[in-house]
Amino acid sequence: MRNCSKAVLAAALALSSGAAWSLIPSPATFTHRRHTSFGVSQRRRDTVLMSVVPQKKDELSTETQGSSAEKIANELSKGVTLDGGPVIDFASVKDSTSRAEIALLDARKKYEATLDKGSNEVPTSRSSAGERLMGINDDVVAEVGYEIGVFVDEYVDAASGETADELVQKCARYIRSKASLDTFPQSWKVSGNGEAFTADEISRFDLLLARAYDESGIVTAAFAKTFYLGTQVLPEPSMKAIWAVYVWCRRTDEIVDAPRPEAQDPNGEMLTDLSEWEIRLERLFDRGDVVDVLDLPLLDCKVKYPKLPITPFSDMVRGMLMDIPGLGQERYETWDELHLYCYRVAGTVGLMSMPVFGCAPGYTPEIAKEPALSLGVAFQITNILRDIGEDAETRERVYLPQCDLKQFGVTEQQLMDKIVDENYINLMKFEIARARMYYARALRGVAMLRPESRLPVQLSLDAYGKILTKIEENGYDTLTKRAYVGKWEKLAGIPSSWYRTLDVANILPLPEDWGKPTLDVYEKELKDMYEKIWEEQSK
Repeated sequence: MRNCSKAVLAAALALSSGAAWSLIPSPATFTHRRHTSFGVSQRRRDTVLMSVVPQKKDELSTETQGSSAEKIANELSKGVTLDGGPVIDFASVKDSTSRAEIALLDARKKYEATLDKGSNEVPTSRSSAGERLMGINDDVVAEVGYEIGVFVDEYVDAASGETADELVQKCARYIRSKASLDTFPQSWKVSGNGEAFTADEISRFDLLLARAYDESGIVTAAFAKTFYLGTQVLPEPSMKAIWAVYVWCRRTDEIVDAPRPEAQDPNGEMLTDLSEWEIRLERLFDRGDVVDVLDLPLLDCKVKYPKLPITPFSDMVRGMLMDIPGLGQERYETWDELHLYCYRVAGTVGLMSMPVFGCAPGYTPEIAKEPALSLGVAFQITNILRDIGEDAETRERVYLPQCDLKQFGVTEQQLMDKIVDENYINLMKFEIARARMYYARALRGVAMLRPESRLPVQLSLDAYGKILTKIEENGYDTLTKRAYVGKWEKLAGIPSSWYRTLDVANILPLPEDWGKPTLDVYEKELKDMYEKIWEEQSK
């Protein structure tokens, strides 16, 4: 279920009943307030933020979780509620007492101690020692079909004795020279700034950067075919920037999740690599510093989109750690806990993309954040529902809130045994309703995007939204069947997705869009289901 980033690199909306424009709120309708977690309250019931049966803090089970209930509550309490409650912005939320955070901090301190105290610089690219780039392993090479990053040798000026690492650093200095003064606040810590370049050097740097972007596109296409198709309709600068973001996410996922059969301490080695990776990220955003050739596209992306924030990148690292047995969270007791996970592994990618997609006149990234996060949550819920059987069988992981399972009378053993009964079907109906509520909240965001950015977002939304329909068509069986939208069905949907991005679609909607529920209807449906279950529980 992990390959979440490929599906969530966009924030989109779907058109409904020709009334989409009426659902787009003005800036004044979005509110921000601190979010309080745990405890049974009327606000939770009204916003359907909690799981089916909220439990008291002392009733939460911690035996199968990497963090205690108190530690989880500490993280959740720091989230900022957006637009009334269903969507929470967990940006920069960290709990210094969590097992994963402590382990990562300890590994980072040990790693920093190994660096040269004089320069405190990250080591040079592993490729210089004949090793693969960080985050590039056998699985990645097998999927792409060849070694990644070795193309840099084709552009080295061997006659001058130049090395591949030296070329990458020169190219990075050239890219930084095009940045505004405030893009890299610590750029003074990097040597070589202000260097003059010859026309031949600039030509070579441009070719190297273009090749690095092309390689990023190839990696994206190999791992995220549907998403890659969506990027093809973006303007070229935006398309390449999204590839750069995706490759960073892909490499992070591989660092955390790839098997390490030869390591004596796999988690310890992973945390050390992740510490180096996080330091590299910070130095790229603070100084414009790079290590290897695949860092160049992200550096160029930061120069072209200086408001690209580091926070969602850092938060995604925490989301990846939540999946590590013994370090992360083994089970999610309530919806709020799962919501935090959805933000970190999915919502973050939408926030990474927002500066690239850009906002339409009259809207700001702060206003567009709620729809972006809503779709990230919707995509991740869809991932979870689609992969329940696979996660249970291959990883013994259960992402659905434990409260939901208990209320509907579904046991973990039932999931492992792949038993689809009435209880399971009712559980799936509830979770699908929740996902559609978040899709409906996200639908308000398409008009907030620049027109040229809307189509790939709409394509992603339409393709992923169909997975829920496929689950229904499969009799709600996600234990023995996999809901799948075929390639030709996706391609056939492109004209409809394109039409939905046009202003005329608000007056003359597509036939299949007539009668689609509005956000209010989706929220009422979910609330009614919630209230019914609440009443049954109270009897």
